[in-house]
Amino acid sequence: MNLKDRSAEHRFIRRVYILTLFVMGLSGFAQMPIFKRYYIADIPGLAWLADFYFTHYLHYLGAIVLFGIFGYCITAYFMAYRQAFRLTVSAYIRMVFLSGILVTGIFRVLKNLPNLLFPSDFIMFIDIAHLVFMMLFMSAALVFFVMKTGWLRLRT
Repeated sequence: MNLKDRSAEHRFIRRVYILTLFVMGLSGFAQMPIFKRYYIADIPGLAWLADFYFTHYLHYLGAIVLFGIFGYCITAYFMAYRQAFRLTVSAYIRMVFLSGILVTGIFRVLKNLPNLLFPSDFIMFIDIAHLVFMMLFMSAALVFFVMKTGWLRLRT
């Protein structure tokens, strides 16, 4: 694969990643009744935001795509890019927040299974932790976007 192919591949993965995060954020907030409560769902074309089950499944679909992107990027880094690039501090910070989102998200999926019961305090903790990790990730992503720090840096 030449450098031009890598660049096109990188742009494609980046666009899918950003679109997935946007859809996950939108569908995650839509699962809380804020769009119905504040009449955003009454705007023509946005009624689907008030449909809990649709946004719930859309969120699950986004999580599947996100897991796929992570798997691809981790594999590509260790198989091809590790010799030439190293992870930045901002990459490690983002990975911690994304890992927290993923782990709490997995527990949120498990809580929805009919044969698995968790204590209500644990469920509340997982729900709040998922939201906190998401807010921390969004804040960090905004800061790193303004600072123009990427995920990788050339090895010297």
